[in-house]
Amino acid sequence: MSLRGGAATGALALSLALAAGWARAFDPANPVVAPIEVGPVEIALEEIATGLTAPNLGVAAPGDPTQLYVADQTGQVVAVSLDTGAQRFFLDVSGRLVPLGVSGPGSGDERGLLGLAFHPGYAANGLLYTYTSEPAGSAADFSTVPEGAAANHRSVVIEWRVADPGDPAAVVDASSARELLRLDQPQANHNAGALLFDANARLYIALGDGGGADDSGPGHSGTGNAQDLSNPLGAILRIDPAGDDSANGRYGIPPDNPFFGGPEVQEIWAWGLRNPFRMSFDREAGELWLGDAGQSAIEEIDRINAGDNLGWNHKEGSFFFQPNGSAPGTVTDVDPGVPAGLVDPVAEYDHDEGVAVVGGFVYRGSAIPALAGRYVFGDFAGGGPGSGRLFYLDAENRIHGLDIGGGSDAAPVTVNGFGEDAAGELYVMGNATGRPFGDGGRVLRLVPAPEPPPSGGQPPPAPPAQGGGGGGAAPALLAIAAGVALRRRFASGRMPSAMP
Repeated sequence: MSLRGGAATGALALSLALAAGWARAFDPANPVVAPIEVGPVEIALEEIATGLTAPNLGVAAPGDPTQLYVADQTGQVVAVSLDTGAQRFFLDVSGRLVPLGVSGPGSGDERGLLGLAFHPGYAANGLLYTYTSEPAGSAADFSTVPEGAAANHRSVVIEWRVADPGDPAAVVDASSARELLRLDQPQANHNAGALLFDANARLYIALGDGGGADDSGPGHSGTGNAQDLSNPLGAILRIDPAGDDSANGRYGIPPDNPFFGGPEVQEIWAWGLRNPFRMSFDREAGELWLGDAGQSAIEEIDRINAGDNLGWNHKEGSFFFQPNGSAPGTVTDVDPGVPAGLVDPVAEYDHDEGVAVVGGFVYRGSAIPALAGRYVFGDFAGGGPGSGRLFYLDAENRIHGLDIGGGSDAAPVTVNGFGEDAAGELYVMGNATGRPFGDGGRVLRLVPAPEPPPSGGQPPPAPPAQGGGGGGAAPALLAIAAGVALRRRFASGRMPSAMP
């Protein structure tokens, strides 16, 4: 694990391992030696929604504490009642998307509806924003695709409006769509997609490096898109949706952006990222956290400040990255001469532990005091096929597995994303395949672990069924049996269906 600013680098982690008696030569296939152990925090998972396809995000709308708005990769936004579990369609953008299934129906895909954010003033202005993967058509605002070549698809940020945001049954006005930004994507993967607002109503947009491998090839500059400040890929952008001084006149450039007024892309807030699929603000500290999915070896958690260069593709996590011609690159502990000032991750793990990090939230709810102030995140499929893993950082930013039951951190779904409600409680969401097909998508709330029965006694009786208003049985608490072999090696570095 690496502390911010390089206080503990991959080389230090190696030296500590050697001191502990694990003497070995550096192994690029296993650069982080120490395994992730399940920590002391125990939780359970409470099912609040089923019947979705591939839910990947849940957010609260300002002024509406009773519903969680869940984005499904297939293009629907569903409002889920936190009291009854009732679902209703709020927005459907499926008609705008590219056909999903990168290898045909039933296959995996990283494209789709990838981002959703409500304006901080939504309760009064009814504004919200989406990030979608759409067919390439008319001219894009930004493109790295060579002249005469075709983009795989286009990432589009759209503003929408709700006429009466105070109505809990309100839906989005489908005719209100206003495109803010269109960006060509060279390949189908590494699309990022997270959208966030800060307290000043500035919109943050997470962009991957354009796809492929090594941040190289068609549609990637000679330095790699993530290190090229003349294009926005591999970066976090920051814009003002209410402004109009951008090149396309549809949004503004905040004057306190790091490159405002310069020759670089002025929207860039931070760069050097591979695929920051999910990011979030700590609602108390205001810090920006994200998970950046790695390539062959390292998954990383970053805490971002304005002007940070997170290092990709000079580094993967805290390790140096070494291209390998037409083959995928590898990590190394030998510095090839990277630029100064690269910012190391707060924490990292390798592919002994999982396949793709999915960023989450700093827990600020009240139901699980042991998680207060801890960053909760996961791995897409590190628990095995159809099963992700749940993690948290301790006060020293060490990674621990979150005990879901029986000493296991294996989730009952792939970890496609996380959600946070108005009270700061957290949710994990995914399905059994990680692919955007079927109706197996589920939303699960993190809740306190059930109290153990008294010694020698019987467990307490189950609560009675809920009556009235549609009724139904109380939501089941999901516990995962122990005995799952978590320390497995994924030789390919990715499962075929992995989203990030």
